[in-house]
Amino acid sequence: MSDDWSKPPQPPPPLFLGEKERDLVKQVNDEIIERVVGQQILYFPIDIDHTNFHPLYGEAIEKTFLPPIRIYALVEYGGEETNYMSNIAVDEMTKITVKFHRRRLTEDQDLEVRVGDFVRYGDKYYEIVKLSNTKHLFGQVEHKFEMSAECIRARDGLFNAS
Repeated sequence: MSDDWSKPPQPPPPLFLGEKERDLVKQVNDEIIERVVGQQILYFPIDIDHTNFHPLYGEAIEKTFLPPIRIYALVEYGGEETNYMSNIAVDEMTKITVKFHRRRLTEDQDLEVRVGDFVRYGDKYYEIVKLSNTKHLFGQVEHKFEMSAECIRARDGLFNAS
């Protein structure tokens, strides 16, 4: 055996985890979501500049929305859930989970998904009630590539798209 080996000053860069690989994953995800799966939603972002938010609570009774944006995403239909409210009424709630491609939204469409915004899936409107960052790219915490939004169906008259 040779004694010529010495310890390098720095460890080697991680294999298959560079910018080129992240760009490849983005390109493949974009093509699959848009050209193969093809599910679309209309996203209605709140107009922050023209909505009158309460100074203390940060809520608004009447919200102003920007024009809708078409987004390709993966949509999971959660079905209908029936709740009985103590012999007074029956409440039916429909849920969907929308899985967005994070880089596609932030880099290509310059969009930030927020709780309180509305989406249209099919002919129904849903309000985003919960957001979560669910997937890390190659196990790297600083590179998330999926954002998931839980949405509940908006009651008739609550949201007017026109």
